[in-house]
Amino acid sequence: MLTLYITRHGETVWNTQKRLQGWSDSELTENGINNAIALGNRVQEVEFDAIYTSPSQRTVSTANLIIGEREIPIIIDHNLKEINMGDWEGQTSSDIEENYSKEFYSFWNTPHLYHSINGESFDELRHRVLNSIISIQEKYSTGNILIVTHAVVIKTLMAFFKDYPLEKLWEPPFIHDTSLTIVEINGNDKHIVVEGDLSHRNKEIQKEK
Repeated sequence: MLTLYITRHGETVWNTQKRLQGWSDSELTENGINNAIALGNRVQEVEFDAIYTSPSQRTVSTANLIIGEREIPIIIDHNLKEINMGDWEGQTSSDIEENYSKEFYSFWNTPHLYHSINGESFDELRHRVLNSIISIQEKYSTGNILIVTHAVVIKTLMAFFKDYPLEKLWEPPFIHDTSLTIVEINGNDKHIVVEGDLSHRNKEIQKEK
């Protein structure tokens, strides 16, 4: 059985500013760093065969914080990049909503009808993301793989695993930074163990009280 441990990068500066990142990037915040370390503590006993990460610095940094001193091969996979948002990248959500109201509404409410102006469509994203999963499955039929990627990528993966249509892409749960999703794959059978789980962060919060 192949087990995928899927997480989103730690909180970034642009996350706190409500700026869309896409293929652009910004540094992890102190909170994002601490959350990544907390997740690393949670999965410390898991023997990972490899870590697959998007090439974005925020995901690579998160991956390194999770594994700490452990020697686990990190594989950069460009198919795990966030959706390309074109001119939206670096802009705040409020500015985008004001200047691209129709497209912004469609992105979040009717993704099956969304047409990007100069970025990627959800169908294009899905095609490359599924290519990444196929590649992993071809290389590993068993074992544990950590995937460090982005929110829209994770929602796309989960829609695939649940056999959801694109219309239901944004169904709960919300994918918070460093949340953990675990999917077990045994042949054609796929079992979602946890989705968007934050129990490792809750423990850190309790320690501070």
